[in-house]
Amino acid sequence: MRYICVHGHFYQPPRENPSLEAVELQDSAYPYHDWNERITAECYAPNATSRIVDGEQRILQLVNNYAQISFNFGPTLLSWLEAKSPRVYESILRADKQSQERFSGHGNAIAQAYNHMILPLANKRDKDSQVKWGMIDFEHRFGRKPEGMWLPETAVNTETLEVLADNGIKFTILAPRQAKRVRQKDSRAWKDVSGDKIDPSRAYQVRLPSKKTINVFFYDGPISQGVAFEGLLNDGKRFADRLLTGFSDARDWPQLTHIATDGESYGHHHHYGEMALSYALHYIESNKLAELTNYGQFLEKHPPDHFVEIVDDTSWSCVHGIERWRSNCGCNSGGHGDWNQQWRAPLRAALDWLRDCLAPGFEQKAGPLLKNPWRARDEYIRVILDRSDESIAAFFAEHASHPLSQEEQVVALKLLEMQRHAMLMYTSCGWFFDELSGLETVQVLHYAGHAVQLAKKVLGGEIEKEFLDKLRLAKSNLPEHGDGAKIYEKWVIPACVDMEKLAGHYAISSLFENYGERTKIFCYDVAREEYILEAEGKLRLATGRAKFRSAITHDAAAMSFAVLHLGDHNVTGGAKPSDLEADKKTDQHLLETFSRAETAEVIRLLDEAYPNQKISLRTLFRDEQRKIVDVILNDSLNSAAAAYRTIYENQGAMMRFLDGLNIPIPPPFKSAAEIAINSQLHQAVDKPEVDADAINSFLKEAASSHINVDTTTLEYATSQRIEREAEEFSEHPDNFDTAERLRKLLDFALALPFPVVIWQAQNVCYGPIIQATENHRAAAESGDATAQRWMSELAILRDKLRIQAV
Repeated sequence: MRYICVHGHFYQPPRENPSLEAVELQDSAYPYHDWNERITAECYAPNATSRIVDGEQRILQLVNNYAQISFNFGPTLLSWLEAKSPRVYESILRADKQSQERFSGHGNAIAQAYNHMILPLANKRDKDSQVKWGMIDFEHRFGRKPEGMWLPETAVNTETLEVLADNGIKFTILAPRQAKRVRQKDSRAWKDVSGDKIDPSRAYQVRLPSKKTINVFFYDGPISQGVAFEGLLNDGKRFADRLLTGFSDARDWPQLTHIATDGESYGHHHHYGEMALSYALHYIESNKLAELTNYGQFLEKHPPDHFVEIVDDTSWSCVHGIERWRSNCGCNSGGHGDWNQQWRAPLRAALDWLRDCLAPGFEQKAGPLLKNPWRARDEYIRVILDRSDESIAAFFAEHASHPLSQEEQVVALKLLEMQRHAMLMYTSCGWFFDELSGLETVQVLHYAGHAVQLAKKVLGGEIEKEFLDKLRLAKSNLPEHGDGAKIYEKWVIPACVDMEKLAGHYAISSLFENYGERTKIFCYDVAREEYILEAEGKLRLATGRAKFRSAITHDAAAMSFAVLHLGDHNVTGGAKPSDLEADKKTDQHLLETFSRAETAEVIRLLDEAYPNQKISLRTLFRDEQRKIVDVILNDSLNSAAAAYRTIYENQGAMMRFLDGLNIPIPPPFKSAAEIAINSQLHQAVDKPEVDADAINSFLKEAASSHINVDTTTLEYATSQRIEREAEEFSEHPDNFDTAERLRKLLDFALALPFPVVIWQAQNVCYGPIIQATENHRAAAESGDATAQRWMSELAILRDKLRIQAV
C-alpha cells in the first residue's frame, strides 16, 4: 500500500519570432542552434533513452523515463519537438501509451494550460481559452482526453479551479503551502494546514462554489526541494532512499509519496539527472520497496476521503503568492542585488490595456464573419495544430456565419491570430526574471507587437503610440535600455516582417542558394514568376517577381525585387509591390546597364526604382544572414588562416625555444599559433575521411606549445560524425565495412584528449548491435570463420560504446 509518483513539468519559454513562427539562431546556445535544441540534447532526449549501468558504467538497459513518471509538456514545446526532434517527440507519445497499459488505462501524461499564462491574473475568457487550448492540443497529440492539468507555476485561485472543473479536468497538482485547511468527508471539523503542514500522502477534493468538485494532489515539498536544489540527483541510490522517507509507519492508509519539479532538473539543470531518476525507480521497484503509479491510477484505486480548501492567488515559485508576475515582491533569480522589478506592474498594466483595447475591435470586426467570435477563438487551436487548407475549410464550415470569400477568410484569420498573440504575450516567463530587457520579457513584447501589427491591418486606427506611452512607465535597470518603449522600438519593431522585408530576404538569399519555382521561407510560401541572374566577374545582379503567401493568415502579395552584389558583404537593392509593366521596364534598364559594366549607374537606378524599400544583408532573417556571412567570410578566413600558418611555421621553432627557457611566448606569436592549429584541426575533422594521424599530430603540437584548442567545436563535429556512422550501422547492421568504419571512428574519438559525447550513437546502436550479436552467435560457436570475425568486431564495438555483453 505504498506508492511512488514522480512528476516532471517539462517546459521552455517560447522563443520563436512571431512573424516567422520559427526560433532563430541563438548564439548563446552554441554549439547548438538554439536553446530548445540544446536542452533537448541535455534533457528531453536523454530521458527518452536513459541508462541503467553496471559498476563499470556499461549500459545494462535503456529506459524511457517518460513511461515511468507522471509528466506534462508545454504545448508550445511539444510543437517544436514535433517539428525539430521527431524521434524524441514519438518517444514521449509512445511512453504515454505504454503507461496506459501499465497503470490500468491511465496515461502518465497530463495537459497544461496552453502558453504558461498565470491563470489567476487572467480574465475569465482567457482562463477558459487557455484550458480549452491545452486540452485540445493534448487530445490531438496523445489521442485521449486529459485527466489532469498542470497549472503554470501551480498558480491557482478558486475561479481557475472552477474553469478546470467546467472543462472536465479531474485533478491538478499544487505545492503544500497552497493548502489552507482540510477535513474528513464524514466530519465537520476543519484542520488548519497552512504553512506547508498538509499531509501530501493522499488525494484531496475541493468543493467549489458552483457545487462542482475537483481533486488536488499536494506534492512532497522537502523531497522536491532536494531534487531541484540540494543535489539529490548526484546519486541514484541516495535519491531512492530519500523518496522512501516520504512514507510513515504511523499512517494506516494507502500512502502516496510524490514529488513535482521542473522536468529539466533531470539532465539540464543536473547533468545525468535522468540516470539518477532511472536508477532510483529501478531500485525501488526491483526491491519491491514501493509500487510505481501515476495520479490517474491512484485516484481510481484510492479516491479522496478528505476535503481541502486552497489559499487563493498562490503559486509554487513565489512565497508572496502571485506577486512575482505583477509587482516588485522581492522574488527574482538573484545575482543583481542593486536591481529592482518595479517594471513588472506597468508591463502588466500595458498588456492588460492592449488586451482590453483589442477585444471590442475583435468582436465588432469578427461578428459579421463568425457565428460566435469567442467560441471560434476557443476552437482556433485546431487550425494552429493543422494549417492545411482542408483544416481551415473545416474550421470555417463550422464557425463562419456565411460562406466567406478569400478576402474575408484572410481578415478572419488575422483577427484570430491577433487574439492568439494577445494571449501569448502573457507567457509567465516575461515577469519571472530580473530585468525588463531580458530575453523572456522581450519575447512577450514581440508577441504584443505582433498583435499590434495585426490590429493595424484589420482594425485600423493607431493604438501603438498609446501602447508605447504605457510601456514608458516600465523602467529598465540598465540605463542604456531606458524603458519598455525604448526596448520595443529597439528589438520588436525591427523584427516585424512585412511583404517588402520578406521579398528582400528572398532576393538577397537567391544570390547564394538555388531556389526552385516554389519554395518555403519559414511560414511563407513563395511562387516565383520571373527571375533573371546576371554575373560580371564578382558582380551579380538579380531581378524578378514572385508571389508570397502566408501559411498562417493566407495574406498574399505579388512583389518585385532587384538586388546587386558587389562582392564580399556589399549588397544593395530593393523590393516593392509588383507593377508588371513598370517592373519590366525597370528590369530591362537595370540589366542593360549592368551588361555595360556601369556599376554606379546600376546603383543609381536601384535607388530610383526602390527609394523607400532598401534591402541589404542587415535586413536578412538571422539564420540566412549567418549562413550568407559564413559563405562570404569563408575565403577571407581561409586566406587569414594560411597567413597565420605561415607565421607559425616560421616562428614555431622560436616559440618552442622560448617555452623551453620558461620565457613567455609573445602574444602575437601565440595568437598566430592558436589560429593556425585550430583551423587545421577544423579542416581535418571536416574531411570526408577523418585524418586521425593529422589530428593527433596537431593536438600534440598544441599541447607542447600550450595552445588553447577549440574543444567545443571539435567535440561537437566529432560527435556528429559518430552519430552519422552510427545511423549507417543501425540501418545496415550486417555490413562488416560499416561496422568497421564506426569502430575506427570510435577508436579515434575515444583517444582524443577531451571527452566526446557518444550518447546518441549508443542509443542508435544498442538494439542493432545486440541483434547482430545474436544473429552471428550460433554460427560462430559452430566454428564459422566469418561469423567469428563478426563476433570479434561486434565485441570491440560493444566495448567502445560501453554496452554490456549479452
